[in-house]
Amino acid sequence: MESSTVSFSMMELFKLGGVLMWPLLAYSIIVVTIGIERIIYFSYHNRKLDDIGIKTSEFIANLDYAGAEAYLTPLTKKRMGARVLLALVKRASPVQGRVFSEHHVEKAVETEAMLCINSLENGLSFLVALGSLSPLTGFLGTVTGMIGAFKSIAEATEVNAQIVANGIYEALITTVVGLVIAIAAMIFHAVFNHMVGKFTSDVEKTCSDLIAEIADQQK
Repeated sequence: MESSTVSFSMMELFKLGGVLMWPLLAYSIIVVTIGIERIIYFSYHNRKLDDIGIKTSEFIANLDYAGAEAYLTPLTKKRMGARVLLALVKRASPVQGRVFSEHHVEKAVETEAMLCINSLENGLSFLVALGSLSPLTGFLGTVTGMIGAFKSIAEATEVNAQIVANGIYEALITTVVGLVIAIAAMIFHAVFNHMVGKFTSDVEKTCSDLIAEIADQQK
């Protein structure tokens, strides 16, 4: 019985919010969908780099580039850091007729790292857009609601506090909903963006150390 009352209350609020509650509903669905999808994606792809960086460094110290490739290749499916380190090892691996170039290794690492970062950031721009668009849509709903409220006041033969209060109450619903959606979108974006930033800094440090180690071997 209590559940049906809550459902009815939510439906009434939706109806009171007016036509602009529909785009706000769409925004909320998109935000939740992106948030859940990114949570699953980030959970599946391990971004930790410390352990595989140390192991790769040991292979490089022993000049065992083939061993490093064999170690990293199976990890690339679930570990993004392994993809970047594999690109580094393949480009730095000494092959016949190819001279080690620190610049070329850095470019290979940068290219693979950008692919990984882009896949991690997929959908985050939509969260930013919806974080800005939702409150604006809510404010628009408030403005149109206030217009309707003042229209009712103008048409009323006798103005009382209830007419004004009801109109303002209905008008502010979209603002509240828009702000709630924006807050959720910004929280999702901040958390995911922090994770991407952490991965980026770890990649830069680990790859920089490995490239420096390889460069020392070439001297």
